[in-house]
Amino acid sequence: MKDWWRGSVIYQIYPRSFQDSSGNGIGDIKGITSHLDYISDLGVDAIWLSPIFESPMKDMGYDVSNYTDVDPLFGNLEDFDEMLESAHSLGIKVIIDQVLSHSSSKHPFFIESRSSKNNDKSDWYVWADPKEDGSPPNNWLSIFGGVAWEWDTSRKQYYLHNFLKSQPDFNFHNPDVRKWILSTTKFWLQRGVDGFRLDTVNYYFHDLLLRDNPSQEPSLLSLTNPYYMQNHKYSINQKENLDFVRELRCLLDSYKDRTMVGEISNLELQAEYTSKKDKLHMAYSFELLRKDFSPDHIRNCLENFFKLSEDGFPCWSFSNHDVVRHSSRWSDQAYSEDAFAKLTSSLLLSLKGSICLFQGEELGQLETDIKFHELTDPPGIKFWPKDKGRDGCRTPMVWDSNKTNGGFSDVKPWLPVKSPQLEKSVTSQKDNPESVLNHYKNLINFRKRSKEIIKGDIKFISSDDKRLAFSRSYGGSTIFCFFNFSKEDVVYKEIIDMKDNFLFSSFATLKDNQLILGPNGFAFIKPLN
Repeated sequence: MKDWWRGSVIYQIYPRSFQDSSGNGIGDIKGITSHLDYISDLGVDAIWLSPIFESPMKDMGYDVSNYTDVDPLFGNLEDFDEMLESAHSLGIKVIIDQVLSHSSSKHPFFIESRSSKNNDKSDWYVWADPKEDGSPPNNWLSIFGGVAWEWDTSRKQYYLHNFLKSQPDFNFHNPDVRKWILSTTKFWLQRGVDGFRLDTVNYYFHDLLLRDNPSQEPSLLSLTNPYYMQNHKYSINQKENLDFVRELRCLLDSYKDRTMVGEISNLELQAEYTSKKDKLHMAYSFELLRKDFSPDHIRNCLENFFKLSEDGFPCWSFSNHDVVRHSSRWSDQAYSEDAFAKLTSSLLLSLKGSICLFQGEELGQLETDIKFHELTDPPGIKFWPKDKGRDGCRTPMVWDSNKTNGGFSDVKPWLPVKSPQLEKSVTSQKDNPESVLNHYKNLINFRKRSKEIIKGDIKFISSDDKRLAFSRSYGGSTIFCFFNFSKEDVVYKEIIDMKDNFLFSSFATLKDNQLILGPNGFAFIKPLN
């Protein structure tokens, strides 16, 4: 179906933590295949798999050593093909992560590149001479801590790494690099994948003059990670980046019904990278993945995106593998865990754009309290205890609270399964019509049947510190959406002339043409003409 991705619901799978079928404590591709019926029953349109490529796993697969094969931890290409075929038979599209800005330091190309200044791959990565005093060529910093340059004794030069020193950056100014990158994506397109999630899509190119980054505005400083004390004017977000994304778009457009969703730093870039239908099909930023959960913030994000890019298309999410789960991140606004999970899901799934759900989100899953000795995530180890890293959201999927490790694995899993997570298992919710899981199922089904929400315009009616209201309209039909972000009752007065025609609601009543929403309540209402 053409443009199937518009308004789609994409379910993100973190393969290491979905289902262990091999008995090594790590999830794998066969484990994913074994639960495709569950995903189909949930009603989503597509799955997005975090990296499954060969990797030393210094950054859990985001350090790729072979772009055209599956890491043995997860299985092999035959397992992937079987999973892909099974998903397609159920009407589920498959999107895979593409980590193109950098490779693993164990990649054969980097090993060759670092061996000398005079080999076929010598210019495939970003190399620079030291300053006269031996220090790095500029002030660029790594997201994972420290400078973004690592000294190599073989070449007697520094190489650039925006992330770990074991993740050297490709030199995208080299046309041979770009040609090869495109060939690796073509490999997976020919295998039948339906699209790509592009990791750090605005990080491909760097400033050739290696100019120092300026400092960040004081109001935006982060004292936990000095990376955010810089305005990354020269290390990322270069104009050439957009040209390469256009090349990627041309490649995908040569295949039928394929899509790209990019990970972008901020709202402005999210709009720019999806405008004019010649770059990304859709993109998500971190604007709704941060601490702020307020009606005005939601409204500003949506209104600003569509103001900046009338023809661009967003993808919204509240949780993913890089941030604290939103049920924990915003818990100070929760009347109860279940009520809040239903409120946030109802809001997210009624927004204009495509939607990403992170595995376990449909269970109302909470962030796991990870102790220092349990950590595997490099930023968590580096910045503990102010920043505990990303392991807390990556713990295994809980299928059955009565089974060892929640039914994820028969042996000790790579990250622990703890009691608060066990309480929110699939088996404990699937037969309860009032559960968070069944709320998600019903809501996704409602969304898919509602052209107003899939295709319609969004117009905000009101917002304050507790309330948010907007309409979704298409083809002369309108659905009004009302939300209560607080732990106490709120009232919408003289909203519209309507009768009791709730399409979907919780803690909501109509009385004397007033809508009363209880704590964390919401209502979707369609006026009777």
